[in-house]
Amino acid sequence: MILQLRNSAILLIVWLSFNACQNQETVFADPSSAKQPYSTITAENSGPDVTASPDPLVAWRWEDPRATDELEVYTLKPVNITTDQPDSFEGLASIEDGKGPILVKGTGDLMIDFGQVNAAWLEFDSEDFNGRVEMSISEYREPAILNAGAQHRIKTLEPVRYGNTYRLELNDKLYEGVRYGWIHVRSQDAPWHIDKIRLVCQIKPTNYNGSFQSNNADLNRIWYTGAYGVKLNLLEDFFGAILMERSDRFSWTGDAYTSQAASLVAFGNYDFVLTNLHHTAEQDNGIFSYSMYWIQSLMDYYQYTGDTATLNQYIENARFKLDRAYKHYGTDPTLSFYGWDERLGAGFENSSCRESQNAYKMLCIDSWLDFAWMMESVGRTKLAAVYEDYAKEKIEELRMNPKWYMDFGIHAASDAINAGFTTEEEQKAMYELVFTDRLNRISYSPFNQYFIICALARMGRFDEAMETINDCWGGQLKYGATTFFEVFRPSWNQALEPNAAPPNNQCGYTSLCHPWGGGVVHWLTEEVLGVKPVKPGFLEFDFKPHPGSGINQLEGEVPTPAGNIQVSYNIGEGDFKIEIPEGLKGDIWIPETKRSIIEITMDGKLVYNLDLKENGWSETIREYGEYICFQNVEEGSHSFHVIYEGERPVYGGSAMVYPTGEVVVDTESSGNWGGKYGSDGYLLCANQNAGDTIVDLRSLPPYVKEISYSMQLGMQWIADTDDPRAPSAGPGNEFPRNAGAIYTQDPLATLQTMTVDIQLLQGVQHQIALYFVDWDDAGRRLAVEMFDLENKRLIAPVQVVSDYADGKYLVFQFDGPVRFRINHVRGPNATLSGIFFDTP
Repeated sequence: MILQLRNSAILLIVWLSFNACQNQETVFADPSSAKQPYSTITAENSGPDVTASPDPLVAWRWEDPRATDELEVYTLKPVNITTDQPDSFEGLASIEDGKGPILVKGTGDLMIDFGQVNAAWLEFDSEDFNGRVEMSISEYREPAILNAGAQHRIKTLEPVRYGNTYRLELNDKLYEGVRYGWIHVRSQDAPWHIDKIRLVCQIKPTNYNGSFQSNNADLNRIWYTGAYGVKLNLLEDFFGAILMERSDRFSWTGDAYTSQAASLVAFGNYDFVLTNLHHTAEQDNGIFSYSMYWIQSLMDYYQYTGDTATLNQYIENARFKLDRAYKHYGTDPTLSFYGWDERLGAGFENSSCRESQNAYKMLCIDSWLDFAWMMESVGRTKLAAVYEDYAKEKIEELRMNPKWYMDFGIHAASDAINAGFTTEEEQKAMYELVFTDRLNRISYSPFNQYFIICALARMGRFDEAMETINDCWGGQLKYGATTFFEVFRPSWNQALEPNAAPPNNQCGYTSLCHPWGGGVVHWLTEEVLGVKPVKPGFLEFDFKPHPGSGINQLEGEVPTPAGNIQVSYNIGEGDFKIEIPEGLKGDIWIPETKRSIIEITMDGKLVYNLDLKENGWSETIREYGEYICFQNVEEGSHSFHVIYEGERPVYGGSAMVYPTGEVVVDTESSGNWGGKYGSDGYLLCANQNAGDTIVDLRSLPPYVKEISYSMQLGMQWIADTDDPRAPSAGPGNEFPRNAGAIYTQDPLATLQTMTVDIQLLQGVQHQIALYFVDWDDAGRRLAVEMFDLENKRLIAPVQVVSDYADGKYLVFQFDGPVRFRINHVRGPNATLSGIFFDTP
């Protein structure tokens, strides 16, 4: 079932699927009568097809793509067309065979699935169109709506006609994030035909030079889905940050850090990464941490390319950023933003909170050390010493308190570990403090999640990192992702149907194609495939795979300025292979995989066994921890065969546990809460008229010290009513009643959410029931998140409330202060009408 926006109301429609097109065909000729803004695609289908990739162009190759290339266009046919009115449309099934147009005989809607999200606009042809039609697009399974500020926030309009072509034009650049399209036939004068329904898609000429293929199908999909999301957002001369036009479609400097990191390993498009470094060098979007991420982007670019000229060009630019960070380090500067996670201040709401300040300080130390390393590598030793001293000074200040990390949450701890200065003892303590809880390891955005898996890798916790990748990025795949999202909760998969409209929240209307989620591509290449540069430009590199307990086979390629490094390994067979381009050399690390290594042959020659170990072996072979390292392996093809002894252990995993336990849903009680809820106390939102203002009716129990709201408005729907949906003013369920609510401020950007903070006494279990009523039956849908108010950890699975015109309760239990975040999904806003307290 699909919710369809019509005349500002929500109409429920049952869709009947004809499965019109089972196999997608990519079409490169331009059949449109409308002039397109770019030339037709010049690539050829000459590369390997990759079933794990959602990219329809994954096998297409340009001869010599450059950063200066203009965008190009291609067209896509639907993979599936469905309708709510099968009697109004004839010939849907014939589209599968390409046999002509659809005959329109009446009003109704066509829903078109193109198989994956694309950067595109929707068109169709008709030679005999009549009546009135509207068209819609979306990344999810209902027409998209976005926040105020977009050129057209409701992504439904009448098409623009060009000869016999009808095109949906929603913004000056034409493209939006489109997986689904709709043709709404509102009226007609006579039967007519719809032909050649298509997406016109834009693309920056970009080849896949990297690859990743393992025995884990989900990991393969994650790698290629992350790469595809980045590729879709490569624009004319910069890295974009979002496909949907919601008024923020430009390059965000910090967002680009993970996008560029993914691009380096997936595409090797160094010149375009450089173009974006130029584009963002003088901007930080008013966000201090984004200046530091620019430094780290410069570091990545330099490591991967060895481009000393660019590094030297930006030394003074980098020093300005780093010196500014030193001057305000420890002064609690206004950070503006550190991430959407509640623990990081929920985006712009409380961005300078303690966790964000701690994380930012660690990021500064990391950036000073990175810059010092870069300066040392180009012989600027005095300059390197300045920034190394910055870092040493602040690290010594931290360690004046031996437990300096005790108030760090998962994000600050991750940034500390990634900075590279923490001891094994400190890492162990931080791991026990914040990393052992599987639920707590999940950040709200895949952007911040990248730094958490990086920290787990630094601690050698690869099984936990892979589990976290499955929860975050694998969870998005379960939701139906073909590109990665701006934010995500694993419990969406229990609360929502695949590809449903997601909750909107502190980020505003949620983007389902946000390339900042691509950092996992870089991580999988460097950590699991195991190839990363040691000296700039890969002149020296490591091949050090971390297969954990779940990866048995993996092969892939990593682009370098000298050509691709090709590697493969099969843990079960004990085979490791590498192809090293001319001029490069690498250290080859053979993992023990928690077993004993009995023997290793290299290129057919015995080079390691116990006898050789006792009598001495080549000085280029070393034992390091759980690896045997072959140092300075020169260019060419090399193979290693390893004989292992013992059983490879299996990671048992950990459970994702919500402290609140099961959430109870009550659809029966309506406004008659007396005798069931509120025996200890209650609050009825915006229930009473006090002169010119609307106020709550409050009778709070002694264990509730305070209740406060944020970002809400209040309204009273009705006074003195006998409608039983209105909450009773007391436990006697008496009449008449008033009905009111606090509500979110949609469509204002980032105000699709509101919070309710309840200061409960700590240590005693209490029951809290929230009452929702969609009083005017406006098709409201909302999502509820529950957090521990003290540490802002998520403590309950997301609950989606829909179809609540007759009233609905959500009943939670917890033993301390809590925050409820109420997020808009659909309808005019999200509402809350009452809160009730009991002792279970």
